[in-house]
Amino acid sequence: MRYGLFGGTFNPVHFGHLRAAEEVWETLKLDRIILIPSANPPHKDMHDMAPARDRLEMVRLAIRRSDHLEVSDVEIVRKGPSYSIETVRHFRRIYPEESSIFFIIGLDAFLEITTWKSYRDIFLLCHFIVLARPGFGQYNLEDFLCKSISPEYTFDAKKSCFFHPELLSIFYTEITQLDISSTDIRSRIKEGRSVRFLLPREVEDYLMEKGLYR
Repeated sequence: MRYGLFGGTFNPVHFGHLRAAEEVWETLKLDRIILIPSANPPHKDMHDMAPARDRLEMVRLAIRRSDHLEVSDVEIVRKGPSYSIETVRHFRRIYPEESSIFFIIGLDAFLEITTWKSYRDIFLLCHFIVLARPGFGQYNLEDFLCKSISPEYTFDAKKSCFFHPELLSIFYTEITQLDISSTDIRSRIKEGRSVRFLLPREVEDYLMEKGLYR
Protein backbone atom coordinates (compact mmCIF):
# COMPACT_ATOMS: atom_id res chain seq x y z
CA MET A 1 0.00 0.00 0.00
CA ARG A 2 1.07 3.55 -0.74
CA TYR A 3 0.01 6.16 1.81
CA GLY A 4 0.28 9.93 1.52
CA LEU A 5 0.55 12.12 4.62
CA PHE A 6 -0.76 15.64 4.04
CA GLY A 7 -0.36 17.86 7.08
CA GLY A 8 -1.31 21.46 7.66
CA THR A 9 -3.31 23.80 9.82
CA PHE A 10 -6.30 23.66 7.43
CA ASN A 11 -7.47 26.96 8.91
CA PRO A 12 -9.89 26.42 7.20
CA VAL A 13 -9.60 23.60 4.66
CA HIS A 14 -10.50 24.77 1.14
CA PHE A 15 -10.65 23.58 -2.46
CA GLY A 16 -6.95 24.33 -2.99
CA HIS A 17 -6.05 21.71 -0.36
CA LEU A 18 -8.55 19.21 -1.69
CA ARG A 19 -7.58 19.60 -5.34
CA ALA A 20 -3.89 19.19 -4.44
CA ALA A 21 -4.65 15.98 -2.54
CA GLU A 22 -6.76 14.63 -5.41
CA GLU A 23 -4.11 15.33 -8.05
CA VAL A 24 -1.33 13.81 -5.94
CA TRP A 25 -3.44 10.70 -5.33
CA GLU A 26 -4.05 10.34 -9.06
CA THR A 27 -0.57 11.24 -10.33
CA LEU A 28 1.48 9.23 -7.84
CA LYS A 29 -1.02 6.35 -7.78
CA LEU A 30 -1.41 6.39 -4.01
CA ASP A 31 -3.91 4.15 -2.27
CA ARG A 32 -4.92 6.64 0.40
CA ILE A 33 -4.08 10.16 1.50
CA ILE A 34 -4.40 11.09 5.17
CA LEU A 35 -5.04 14.76 5.95
CA ILE A 36 -3.52 15.63 9.33
CA PRO A 37 -4.58 18.91 10.99
CA SER A 38 -1.87 20.17 13.32
CA ALA A 39 -2.76 21.27 16.83
CA ASN A 40 0.33 23.28 17.71
CA PRO A 41 2.51 23.83 14.61
CA PRO A 42 5.99 24.97 15.71
CA HIS A 43 6.52 27.16 12.62
CA LYS A 44 3.10 28.83 12.47
CA ASP A 45 1.66 31.90 14.16
CA MET A 46 -1.30 30.76 16.26
CA HIS A 47 -3.04 34.12 15.83
CA ASP A 48 -6.50 33.71 14.30
CA MET A 49 -6.23 29.92 14.52
CA ALA A 50 -9.56 28.12 14.95
CA PRO A 51 -9.67 25.47 17.70
CA ALA A 52 -8.03 22.22 16.61
CA ARG A 53 -11.21 20.21 17.03
CA ASP A 54 -13.11 22.58 14.74
CA ARG A 55 -10.40 22.37 12.07
CA LEU A 56 -10.48 18.59 12.36
CA GLU A 57 -14.25 18.54 11.93
CA MET A 58 -14.10 20.84 8.91
CA VAL A 59 -11.63 18.48 7.20
CA ARG A 60 -13.86 15.54 8.06
CA LEU A 61 -16.85 17.29 6.48
CA ALA A 62 -14.83 18.27 3.40
CA ILE A 63 -13.72 14.72 2.54
CA ARG A 64 -16.67 12.65 3.72
CA ARG A 65 -17.67 11.72 0.16
CA SER A 66 -14.16 10.56 -0.83
CA ASP A 67 -13.16 6.92 -0.65
CA HIS A 68 -9.41 7.62 -0.77
CA LEU A 69 -9.04 10.67 1.47
CA GLU A 70 -9.23 10.35 5.25
CA VAL A 71 -8.45 12.52 8.25
CA SER A 72 -6.32 11.76 11.31
CA ASP A 73 -6.37 13.42 14.73
CA VAL A 74 -2.90 12.10 15.65
CA GLU A 75 -1.39 15.59 16.05
CA ILE A 76 -4.41 16.87 17.96
CA VAL A 77 -4.48 14.16 20.62
CA ARG A 78 -0.71 14.27 21.06
CA LYS A 79 0.59 16.68 23.67
CA GLY A 80 3.08 19.41 22.81
CA PRO A 81 4.21 20.83 19.45
CA SER A 82 3.12 19.05 16.26
CA TYR A 83 6.51 17.81 15.08
CA SER A 84 6.43 16.07 11.69
CA ILE A 85 9.07 13.51 12.68
CA GLU A 86 6.78 12.21 15.44
CA THR A 87 3.86 11.99 13.03
CA VAL A 88 5.89 10.09 10.45
CA ARG A 89 7.14 7.69 13.13
CA HIS A 90 3.55 7.12 14.27
CA PHE A 91 2.38 6.08 10.81
CA ARG A 92 5.53 4.06 10.21
CA ARG A 93 4.61 2.05 13.33
CA ILE A 94 0.97 1.43 12.46
CA TYR A 95 1.35 0.62 8.76
CA PRO A 96 2.79 -2.69 7.53
CA GLU A 97 6.55 -2.69 7.03
CA GLU A 98 6.20 -3.20 3.28
CA SER A 99 4.00 -0.08 2.93
CA SER A 100 5.39 3.08 1.35
CA ILE A 101 4.76 6.42 3.05
CA PHE A 102 4.87 9.70 1.12
CA PHE A 103 5.07 13.04 2.92
CA ILE A 104 3.23 15.70 0.89
CA ILE A 105 4.59 19.23 1.20
CA GLY A 106 4.75 22.46 -0.78
CA LEU A 107 8.14 23.45 -2.19
CA ASP A 108 8.19 26.70 -0.20
CA ALA A 109 7.77 24.77 3.07
CA PHE A 110 10.24 22.06 2.01
CA LEU A 111 12.95 24.68 1.58
CA GLU A 112 12.63 25.35 5.34
CA ILE A 113 12.96 21.69 6.36
CA THR A 114 16.42 22.10 7.87
CA THR A 115 14.75 24.06 10.69
CA TRP A 116 12.57 21.06 11.61
CA LYS A 117 13.16 18.75 14.54
CA SER A 118 15.21 15.64 13.55
CA TYR A 119 14.64 16.49 9.91
CA ARG A 120 17.33 14.15 8.60
CA ASP A 121 15.52 11.16 10.09
CA ILE A 122 12.44 11.94 8.00
CA PHE A 123 14.42 11.28 4.81
CA LEU A 124 15.07 7.73 6.08
CA LEU A 125 11.45 6.98 6.99
CA CYS A 126 9.38 8.24 4.08
CA HIS A 127 9.43 9.52 0.53
CA PHE A 128 8.57 13.14 -0.19
CA ILE A 129 6.10 14.53 -2.69
CA VAL A 130 7.09 18.16 -3.16
CA LEU A 131 4.40 20.31 -4.76
CA ALA A 132 5.34 23.12 -7.13
CA ARG A 133 4.61 26.64 -5.92
CA PRO A 134 4.34 29.95 -7.82
CA GLY A 135 7.73 31.64 -7.98
CA PHE A 136 9.62 28.41 -7.35
CA GLY A 137 10.88 25.78 -9.78
CA GLN A 138 12.51 22.38 -9.91
CA TYR A 139 15.91 24.09 -9.99
CA ASN A 140 15.20 25.54 -6.52
CA LEU A 141 14.57 22.06 -5.18
CA GLU A 142 17.62 20.58 -6.89
CA ASP A 143 19.90 23.34 -5.63
CA PHE A 144 18.56 23.02 -2.08
CA LEU A 145 18.91 19.23 -1.98
CA CYS A 146 22.50 19.27 -3.20
CA LYS A 147 23.61 22.11 -0.91
CA SER A 148 21.61 21.39 2.25
CA ILE A 149 20.74 17.67 2.29
CA SER A 150 23.14 15.64 0.14
CA PRO A 151 25.11 16.14 -3.11
CA GLU A 152 24.40 12.51 -4.05
CA TYR A 153 20.86 13.17 -5.28
CA THR A 154 20.30 12.52 -8.98
CA PHE A 155 17.24 13.58 -10.95
CA ASP A 156 15.24 11.23 -13.19
CA ALA A 157 13.32 13.53 -15.55
CA LYS A 158 11.05 10.75 -16.80
CA LYS A 159 9.81 10.01 -13.28
CA SER A 160 10.22 13.62 -12.07
CA CYS A 161 12.03 12.17 -9.07
CA PHE A 162 15.25 12.71 -7.16
CA PHE A 163 16.95 9.46 -6.18
CA HIS A 164 19.60 8.87 -3.53
CA PRO A 165 21.69 5.75 -2.75
CA GLU A 166 20.66 5.77 0.93
CA LEU A 167 17.79 8.21 1.47
CA LEU A 168 14.25 7.72 0.17
CA SER A 169 13.07 9.36 -3.04
CA ILE A 170 11.72 12.87 -3.56
CA PHE A 171 9.05 13.41 -6.22
CA TYR A 172 8.57 16.87 -7.71
CA THR A 173 4.94 17.32 -8.75
CA GLU A 174 3.17 20.06 -10.69
CA ILE A 175 -0.43 20.61 -9.60
CA THR A 176 -3.24 22.94 -10.60
CA GLN A 177 -2.59 26.25 -8.85
CA LEU A 178 -5.90 27.49 -7.46
CA ASP A 179 -5.68 31.07 -6.22
CA ILE A 180 -7.34 30.26 -2.89
CA SER A 181 -5.84 30.76 0.54
CA SER A 182 -7.04 30.21 4.09
CA THR A 183 -5.80 33.71 4.95
CA ASP A 184 -8.03 35.27 2.29
CA ILE A 185 -11.01 33.19 3.40
CA ARG A 186 -10.57 34.33 7.01
CA SER A 187 -10.31 37.96 5.88
CA ARG A 188 -13.46 37.66 3.80
CA ILE A 189 -15.39 36.24 6.74
CA LYS A 190 -14.21 39.06 9.02
CA GLU A 191 -15.31 41.61 6.44
CA GLY A 192 -18.68 39.93 5.89
CA ARG A 193 -17.90 38.99 2.28
CA SER A 194 -18.86 35.78 0.50
CA VAL A 195 -16.64 32.69 0.63
CA ARG A 196 -18.97 30.63 -1.56
CA PHE A 197 -17.13 28.32 -4.03
CA LEU A 198 -13.79 28.78 -2.22
CA LEU A 199 -14.44 25.84 0.10
CA PRO A 200 -17.00 23.04 0.40
CA ARG A 201 -20.52 24.15 1.34
CA GLU A 202 -20.48 21.86 4.39
CA VAL A 203 -17.35 23.61 5.66
CA GLU A 204 -18.86 27.04 5.04
CA ASP A 205 -22.03 26.09 6.90
CA TYR A 206 -20.02 24.70 9.82
CA LEU A 207 -17.75 27.70 10.31
CA MET A 208 -20.66 30.12 9.98
CA GLU A 209 -22.70 28.18 12.52
CA LYS A 210 -19.75 28.16 14.94
CA GLY A 211 -18.93 31.82 14.35
CA LEU A 212 -15.33 31.06 13.41
CA TYR A 213 -12.98 33.78 12.11
CA ARG A 214 -15.36 36.65 12.90
